[in-house]
Amino acid sequence: MITVALPKGALLKDAIRLLQSVGLDFSAFLDSANRQLQISDPTNTAKALLVRAQDVPVYVEYGQAHLGIVGYDVLREKKPQVAQLIDLKFGYCRLSVAVKAASPYRSALELSPNSRVASKFVHCAHDYFQSLDLPVEIIPLYGSVELGPITGMSEAIVDLVSSGKTLRENGLIETDILFESTARLIAHPLSYRTNTGNLHDWIEKLRAASLVSA
Repeated sequence: MITVALPKGALLKDAIRLLQSVGLDFSAFLDSANRQLQISDPTNTAKALLVRAQDVPVYVEYGQAHLGIVGYDVLREKKPQVAQLIDLKFGYCRLSVAVKAASPYRSALELSPNSRVASKFVHCAHDYFQSLDLPVEIIPLYGSVELGPITGMSEAIVDLVSSGKTLRENGLIETDILFESTARLIAHPLSYRTNTGNLHDWIEKLRAASLVSA
């Protein structure tokens, strides 16, 4: 029996829909009355773990799950030792720099050296500004990052943007895109190499299904 780690939040519905298309039904996770964090599909072919998105690659890396579905943004930030297999083409967003619309800055390069940048993507932000050869102070925030510039704690933020509505409603504008992100299928490297539980068959089914739904 294979185990799949599924992310709570925005990717869950599409992840469950994709798995249903290959015969694995974990839709019980969508029932608000359900409190289980581990369930088996009705055919007892596989089981799924419901975890925070940031924890999906951890469960896969340490072998508690053979497969996982997670955003590319999480993979870039955490850099886990997992096999990245398929771009599933859903859950599009982008990691961007944003500033107050009223500020004089219109690109990250215009920020003053040692400016403060708030982000929950600490490593991605650090790597990006290092690539610009611009020294900044990265302030880790894990709630509403938009409050950084609003309160004056930071000059800019690095955060995920989808429609941009949250930025606009808080008087912020997007200036730079670090990278674009979609959901990815990942696998435990050893399980993938040894084809545990006919893993390759499931991966190919998911690859075909993702192409159909793209």
